[in-house]
Amino acid sequence: MSIFRASSTSKSSDLRKVVSRLSVNPFWPRIFYFLSVSLLGFGVLKAIKPRTDSFKPRNLDLFFTSVSSVTVSSMSTVEMEVFSEAQLVVITILMFLGGEVFTSMTALFISNLKQKLRRFGAKVGNHSHPENIINGGIESGIPMTNSNPETLREDDHSRKFLSFVVLGYLLAVNLIGAAVVSLYISFDSTAGSILKSKGLKLFTFSVFTAVSSFTNCGFIPTNENMVVFRKSPGLLLIIIPQILLGNTLFPPFLRFSIWVLGKVVKKVGKDSDYLLKNTGGIRYPHLLPSRRSWCLVVTVLGFLVTQVVLFLVLEWNLEPFNGMNSFERIVGVLFQSLNARHAGETILDISTISAASLVLATVCMYLPPYATYLFLKEKEEEKHLKKRRERSRKNGVSNIAYLSIFVILVCITERENITQDPLNFNVFNIVLEVVSAYGSVGFTMGYSCKRRLKGAANCEDKWYGFAGRWSDSGKAILIAVMFFGRLKNFNLTWKLP
Repeated sequence: MSIFRASSTSKSSDLRKVVSRLSVNPFWPRIFYFLSVSLLGFGVLKAIKPRTDSFKPRNLDLFFTSVSSVTVSSMSTVEMEVFSEAQLVVITILMFLGGEVFTSMTALFISNLKQKLRRFGAKVGNHSHPENIINGGIESGIPMTNSNPETLREDDHSRKFLSFVVLGYLLAVNLIGAAVVSLYISFDSTAGSILKSKGLKLFTFSVFTAVSSFTNCGFIPTNENMVVFRKSPGLLLIIIPQILLGNTLFPPFLRFSIWVLGKVVKKVGKDSDYLLKNTGGIRYPHLLPSRRSWCLVVTVLGFLVTQVVLFLVLEWNLEPFNGMNSFERIVGVLFQSLNARHAGETILDISTISAASLVLATVCMYLPPYATYLFLKEKEEEKHLKKRRERSRKNGVSNIAYLSIFVILVCITERENITQDPLNFNVFNIVLEVVSAYGSVGFTMGYSCKRRLKGAANCEDKWYGFAGRWSDSGKAILIAVMFFGRLKNFNLTWKLP
């Protein structure tokens, strides 16, 4: 008997060591994931020939594009039509792998596996000591909220159910979105002719656009982004829900999906009810309580209405809207306002809009996707404020301070351009570019040869972001900002289990 206990204890100890190694700060696996996928994407993009032999992107610009795709930032230093069909497929995969829904789903599956290993270790180590299991397996470090075995099984089943709901949600929205985009363009001769003139295949464009919109990356295979489709309101209306479903309204629609499945499929009814009632215990950051989900909906709509009203008042007669009827303008304004939060797709050159609209867009880009404190109960407000204060004390430096440091560094690297080309390289343009990269949006003021004070005759306008004119050091800093912005959740709001 003593030999058996010694063997059992040894196995338990070995298993606990394995599990303890898995329990690392989730920040490090995330940064390793994004960095390794970015490097892999760079290698593949470099190995594939671009569309034309006359121009080949530099290595730094290819890596910049890979990072921008993985961090779903859509910051660009190269025109999109430079990339070949195969390279566009690679960028699509990078955007999909870097999307928040995919990465959080992967983390959820890994978390479920770790929890199984922990409980199995507790079972192996404590099978001869039942009192340890009753105490919740404290020795093994299992985050058990209830020692009842039935409750633990229900928790495991519910988390597994949640994993597959998120997976189904991810696949369904992307597949349906790509199919609807493809169907629309097939019937819209104007949109179809645009693709033909640019040498883009319908299937590639549809999948690329659907994935980019859902992940809120903002890349479009055309140089002009969505500017060439500004008179296709149907296409814009198709893309709008994909943007919302993949970002700001993901939590409410995730809850709705779980509720619907629980009502329709009786087999998962208990799992559905358990998830909806125990959002805190599940610890999946996108599964929010009912009240906060409703507050999020109200907040998103509030910001959207504010932006649309301001845009309609100040920009109705904007030059890019010339030739568009009233319905096309309203849909365009709705599309443009919605993209200012996170997606970054655009139907116009944002450098042409008023200063007030630009400032509001900058504020919206800075805000996290689930920013909402409207109509929360007093205890909930105090809880959120307490958590924010604790994080501030722990981190020491706020995100605004980090952004200020990045802006200062860019101003140092671009000081020569700021002196020689002050109209393009002004501080606000730099701030907007940095905030856009931090917010994973992709809005940019661009670069105009008309604004140059010297050497305008030898200048050629390009359809890429303002960062495309920066020095290599400035681009490297913006790469760091994109990584920082993609991982800001570890500094701002939540941590995965």
